[in-house]
Amino acid sequence: MKITFHGAVRTVTGSMHLVETNGTRIIFDCGLFQGRRREARKINAKFPFDPASIDVMILSHAHIDHSGRLPMLVKEGFRGDIYATPATRDLCSVMLADSAYIQQKEAEYLSRKRRDYVEPLYDKEDVNHALQRFISIPKGREFRIRDGIKGRFYEAGHMLGSAGIVIEAQENGRAVRLGYSGDVGHVDDPLLNPLEGLPYLDALIMESTYGNVCHMPRETRTAQLLEIVRDTHARGGKVIIPAFSVGRTQVIVHNLHQLFDAGTLPAMPIYVDSPLAVNATEVFRLHLEELRPRLRAHLEEAGDDDPYGFRRLRYIRDVKDSIALNTKRESCVIISASGMCEHGRILHHLKNNITSDRNTVLIVGYQAEHTLGRRLLDGETEARILGRTYPVRAKVAVLNGFSAHADQTELIAFVRASNGHGELGQIYLVHGGETRGTALAKAIEREGLPPARLPMPGETVTVK
Repeated sequence: MKITFHGAVRTVTGSMHLVETNGTRIIFDCGLFQGRRREARKINAKFPFDPASIDVMILSHAHIDHSGRLPMLVKEGFRGDIYATPATRDLCSVMLADSAYIQQKEAEYLSRKRRDYVEPLYDKEDVNHALQRFISIPKGREFRIRDGIKGRFYEAGHMLGSAGIVIEAQENGRAVRLGYSGDVGHVDDPLLNPLEGLPYLDALIMESTYGNVCHMPRETRTAQLLEIVRDTHARGGKVIIPAFSVGRTQVIVHNLHQLFDAGTLPAMPIYVDSPLAVNATEVFRLHLEELRPRLRAHLEEAGDDDPYGFRRLRYIRDVKDSIALNTKRESCVIISASGMCEHGRILHHLKNNITSDRNTVLIVGYQAEHTLGRRLLDGETEARILGRTYPVRAKVAVLNGFSAHADQTELIAFVRASNGHGELGQIYLVHGGETRGTALAKAIEREGLPPARLPMPGETVTVK
């Protein structure tokens, strides 16, 4: 069995790994690289392999940095099956359509700028063709990939539908087992089913996003969120929260829901200004099987199918309603995409609110290098937004505790759970920068666990 690391290698976005075994070529994830426009388009425009040569695609979850190039893969010749959990397939139906819209707008912008036609990476028709190739497999159910190759999804605890993957192939009379973590979530997530280890592995491909970080306790995180909202409310300002439409937005909403119930949140409107988040909300309601059994039982007993508190919020669909938020003088919370402030309605909210010291920009997720979100995080005093430069007078606050990614302690616990009886041979760390990945590798070594290292982009290794 061979692995070639093609995406999210010594960086965080664009996950894509090629596995070759028994004459079958399998791709784990097929994500868009996100970052500086010119660099991202160059990377995303061309695959490092012939898509027609791929037999099977296995998707860990629906986030665009893991799924975003699937329509392009099909467009360029892939004709195999795409295996995913039911919730992941349903989320992809709205998220990939949204991504196609963004690709179209990006191509139109570049066409105007270059005064020459630029083709979008893919369109909605390509999305439809990709969705037709999906096969939904519930977590915990073994499925046949090819003769002598089988797979299984395990709970990843990262977002709705997210899964770790184990494939087993018969090679030279013995079973070789490879695990892929996808994005690892939390053991104690209050909503999602508990994270599972991946058992009896020969090798593990594992994310390392927060490989040198320990998240704050959930209670501290919620208390800090309340303090930020209260302080901004006292100043008469707005809290602007850039958040990924699927996953992070729902976590923030759930925490605000809890503060509502506790009676501690100031009386102020909360808006979710993201059409994708609105559409994804319906998918969340469809998949209550993803929630913890105790919570599910409580909701059924109470007749409540709204665990996230969705109905208490004001959802913004129309552009005119989004624009109207900029003229409101009342204190409020606005949650909008994109999470790294690179595109979407969040840019308009930042443009209209970043110059006032009454307001707060609350960063709640990872910010890749060269993104506007990263520049705000780094404390830059000016922000280039939609072609103009604005002074940053709003307070910029950071709450990394809301990340859906495991921290160093949780990642080490995940390795320990996946090591089982000590059969795990090698760990390959991906989906993380060099600093964080190296720190995690050293921490794993200190724990006496199997060796971990960071592969190089395009490197091929053999699992024995």
